[in-house]
Amino acid sequence: MYKEDVAIIFKHAIQSLSGLTERLSRRLVNKLVLLFTTIIILVVASLTVISYQMLQRESVNNSISSTSNNLLLVNRNLEAYLAGIKQLSLPQFDYDELNYAILHADKEYSSRMYVEDYLRSLYYSRDDLEGIYLYIVGSQTYYAVTKENYNVTVRTGTSDVVPNTSWYASAMQDPQNHAFQSLEDKTAAKEQTVYPANLNDSFMAYHRLMRSITTRKPQAVISFYFNSAVKDKILRDVPFDAGQHLLFLSPDNGLFHADDMDFYRRAIHVGLTDAIAANASGHFTWTEGDNKYLVVYDRGSDQGWTLAKPIPYREIYEAAMTNRNLGFAIGLGFLLLAILAVVIFSRKITKPLGTLHKQMSRFSAGDFEAEAPVYGRDEIAYLSHHFNLMVKRSNELINERYKMKLVEKSAILKALEAEINPHFLYNALQAISTKALKHERDDIAEMVDALALTFRYCISGKDIVSAKEELQHINRYMSLQKARFGNRLKVGYHWDEALMTYMLPKLSIQTLAENAIKHALEKVSATVTIAIAASLTVDHIEITVADDGPGFEPDRLRSVLQSFEAEWEDREGDSVGLVNLHTRLRLLYGEDARLEIHSDHTGTRMVMLIPRGGNEQHV
Repeated sequence: MYKEDVAIIFKHAIQSLSGLTERLSRRLVNKLVLLFTTIIILVVASLTVISYQMLQRESVNNSISSTSNNLLLVNRNLEAYLAGIKQLSLPQFDYDELNYAILHADKEYSSRMYVEDYLRSLYYSRDDLEGIYLYIVGSQTYYAVTKENYNVTVRTGTSDVVPNTSWYASAMQDPQNHAFQSLEDKTAAKEQTVYPANLNDSFMAYHRLMRSITTRKPQAVISFYFNSAVKDKILRDVPFDAGQHLLFLSPDNGLFHADDMDFYRRAIHVGLTDAIAANASGHFTWTEGDNKYLVVYDRGSDQGWTLAKPIPYREIYEAAMTNRNLGFAIGLGFLLLAILAVVIFSRKITKPLGTLHKQMSRFSAGDFEAEAPVYGRDEIAYLSHHFNLMVKRSNELINERYKMKLVEKSAILKALEAEINPHFLYNALQAISTKALKHERDDIAEMVDALALTFRYCISGKDIVSAKEELQHINRYMSLQKARFGNRLKVGYHWDEALMTYMLPKLSIQTLAENAIKHALEKVSATVTIAIAASLTVDHIEITVADDGPGFEPDRLRSVLQSFEAEWEDREGDSVGLVNLHTRLRLLYGEDARLEIHSDHTGTRMVMLIPRGGNEQHV
């Protein structure tokens, strides 16, 4: 027995020692792996940093070499294009005949036809022309050749402000009698363009001054406006990546092309063009804020035009960074590659999950603009994508529901108005018919006029009207009802002039007055007085229509008041007018608006309460 106990204890001790050894070994392995990983990472990192710096320098040199050669070829093509423009501006036929035609174009029809044919021939000679303008200095007239509705037309005009433009002055002062005008900045170009030219499709204008051969006095200026078709075709040969920019500058640093005008304006502000003009090496480093650029440019040897390309250093170093990461991956080895893969992939997995969790928390808190970025095509990307679809669909449903509510509200308002008008129109026509049968008098015309004005008021598109308009309508309405009931109907108004500007729902007072006529005047043979009044309280505008008729029966009054709170489809048919008015008040002004009815055997008093906040502009 003693030996068995000792064996059991010994066995448990061995198991405990084995478990402890395993735990210690597991921790030691972790420490060794961590230490070994750290040493190798330091070695690989040192080698990678050295190779990365060498690759950076090599990348910069390659960028300078390749970009310089490319800009040289493209700039030569651009200068050849500009040289062709200069050649185009020279007289294509006998100069004496052209000069004579220009001087006598305003006097001789044949000279004018010669000038127009000459300009047409120039226009048809190229497909990148937007227009040609010939300004005659002596007569201050000009000829314009443009394409209008697929037809090439020649028009004439006069202008005395051409000599005041900067391009005219430049052409006058230039030894070669010409001037290039940039149209890249449309705002500045409009100030210097006196012709009716289409600047939206033009990038440059070329002006050639034509002088008399004998006296050297200026005779005319011919102007060519070019679209960007040929220029863009030439510039497409320049490789262009994200973040890079391209500038084409004249010998005097004028801008004739910029891929991004905002970048150009910032560059002008910090002196990029001045640095290009001052630098002679063909490349330099330029900094704009936090962005560092390698600026490579080519200045043409023939005419001095400059093609410059600022390249972000981060784009140049991208290949070096790729090679650096590749060096890390190779240097770690298979074991470390597995460990790093676990770390990297775990971070890549948990980071999107954390981002998705954050966006889901925003969404659950009511932020319906939450959107999770989608990385790759794995399950997490699938979840992120469908989460974004859910958010988008939720926004669409909310917007659709909101729009449906607006449409529903508007439709209900229109339906409520439409249900009120037919009953009144029937009674008014009945009164006019009765009057016409009993009496053949001129006052029938007045009733017809009142009915026409009333009907026009009812079908007007306004939902809200001023109290003055509503009372004018009620006055016409009561005049028609008096024609029906005669002296049995008496009407009194107690409406302060200061309350005439308050805004009310259209036909609201008519609904109350119509109810008083129907439930008071039509049920008795005695005279009934209807009093219409308005007053202000602290929170509401109170509009009252009271009569001294028999009043509502208690059960009937209770039924009408209960129908105010019933659903639209459950309302009672014989109290539709009051229910409609109560519904309109709630839709237009909210829960604080309501219709109250107080009735007993001495009469009925109906009160329409409108919150004063609904009429703040009049309070």
